[in-house]
Amino acid sequence: MKKLIAIFVALSVVTVLTAASCGGSGGGGAGAGTGAHMGETSFLQPSVTISKGSSLNLIDDVPVLHVIGNGSWVNSVVKPARESGAPVVNNLQFNAAGQSMAVGPFNTAGTFHLYCSVHLNMNLTVIVQ
Repeated sequence: MKKLIAIFVALSVVTVLTAASCGGSGGGGAGAGTGAHMGETSFLQPSVTISKGSSLNLIDDVPVLHVIGNGSWVNSVVKPARESGAPVVNNLQFNAAGQSMAVGPFNTAGTFHLYCSVHLNMNLTVIVQ
């Protein structure tokens, strides 16, 4: 039993370190993923910059429901919208800490918007260069 607990702890540490290394606003090379973390009611960073051709890894850091889509909250009103060239993001659901899903690739340079339909003013701006 102690061996099983030790394995579980080791895997947990690896998972946390991997999730932490995905954060940040820098872009990777073509096809590389960049992370955007979600807290209880907001993205932990309001924007992320990635390279053209990259995917964005959305990571739920808390066991709270998030439903992500194209668009944004504007003046406390949700505005679903998909910018030209944006990958389709339609009701991507998260509900567990550590859960992650990739969005993309973003093959067009520009500024794109994602939002959580559950949490007022939970917006993420994705800048693709």
